Amino acid sequence: MSTTHTAPRDTSGQLDTMSPEDQQYRMVRAKRAGWSAFLGGALEYYDFFVYATAASLIFPRVFFPDTGSDALTLVASFGTLGVAYVARPFGAIFFGHLGDRVGRKAILLATLLLMGAATFLIGILPTYAQAGLWAPILLVVLRLAQGLSAGAEIAGASALSTEEAPVGLRGFFPSFSISGIAAGIVLASLAFLPVTAMDEEAMLSWGWRLPFLASILVLAVAWFVRRSLQEPEDFQETKDAGEQEKAPFLVMLRTHPVQFVQISILSLQVVTNTLMQAFGLSYATQVGIDSSTMLWVTIVGNIVAIFTTPAAAYLSDRIGRRPTFVAGTATTAVMIWVYFNAIASGNIALVFVASTTILGVTYALSNAVYPAWFSELFNVKVRYSGVAVGLQVGILVSGFTPMIASALVGDNYANWGPAAWLVSGATILATLVALTTRETYKTPLAELGNPVSDAEIEAGLHHGSQRPSQRATR
Repeated sequence: MSTTHTAPRDTSGQLDTMSPEDQQYRMVRAKRAGWSAFLGGALEYYDFFVYATAASLIFPRVFFPDTGSDALTLVASFGTLGVAYVARPFGAIFFGHLGDRVGRKAILLATLLLMGAATFLIGILPTYAQAGLWAPILLVVLRLAQGLSAGAEIAGASALSTEEAPVGLRGFFPSFSISGIAAGIVLASLAFLPVTAMDEEAMLSWGWRLPFLASILVLAVAWFVRRSLQEPEDFQETKDAGEQEKAPFLVMLRTHPVQFVQISILSLQVVTNTLMQAFGLSYATQVGIDSSTMLWVTIVGNIVAIFTTPAAAYLSDRIGRRPTFVAGTATTAVMIWVYFNAIASGNIALVFVASTTILGVTYALSNAVYPAWFSELFNVKVRYSGVAVGLQVGILVSGFTPMIASALVGDNYANWGPAAWLVSGATILATLVALTTRETYKTPLAELGNPVSDAEIEAGLHHGSQRPSQRATR
């Protein structure tokens, strides 16, 4: 908390009601939190997508014995991809508890370091030929460490940037974490392009290690920026008053059970990204599309998403979280069929168009909204825990979808329907739940997480003084 200046409590929900000095102060803090979220998201998904790419192209031949079936070995490799998603809810509970008790900044620094260290160490692991079964065992251990970190990273960055942003831009600044994710995927794809251009012996012996070792550079930049953060005033006031919950996760389950279930299901929309980036890459190479071409497909789509994501979030600040999210998930459920059909038919131009439309438009619409929307559904005292755990319960499902899709498709590459149904089913379910979830984009910061009905919000009563304070016992 700043010792030289304190911005006024955000009761009106409008930045333009503040003095120029207060506006500048609020915007400086919001921008700092936004860029921190961007870099944290970039590191997390650089690390995660480097792993997903390696699990698709490299690890089946490096960390596992020859089974005689490419599909079976790929399922095993994607299984190691999925174990991180098992660890993510545990990381969410542990770090979410500390985030609500100790503070947002310290935990965000810890998760950043854990993710970066685990990724770097994967780059120096021995192969199956060198260490036998110890190779996949060590790989799983480090993948679990990545999962523990990822379980709290986006949730913490979302909570902090939501608490720092004025209401009129409370969707915009938290979305920087999602733009960071897109940037991380772009960096990871670019890092693997020279690897895929190597001859096979060099790629399998040492080339694949380079993208993992390069993660230390992203970690250094993100650490430097994140160290300059301050605790959000909303949280700091709660901490100074000694009003943190002793068991935030358990309190959250008691006070926000509906919101917890809602965001767990809404989080299923990320199945789109996980399945496209992991299974989509592997499937395309199996049907004869060059891996470097598919990496460029990913790069183009995510470069577009870096810019369309904050635009979609800004749209949600104008028209609401719900309609923006629903527009994204509903259209993604349709476009995923175009994407897989284009891959199966080998139509490279259509693959580029379909992938870019999904990643840069339809998926960007729903993905841009959740950092703010999920955070806005919880009270400050349980916000980190609620978002972290709820988000990871839903994401847990997505982590195993590449393995499930690989098992269902098998060696029959014309049978891509099950993969498309996995995405359609997840996004349709998320759409239906979104229609029942509270709209929050106009609710003042001090009233977030309180039991205000949708009818009251639409009627504008959330601006009144009769709403319970955020300190109220619910």
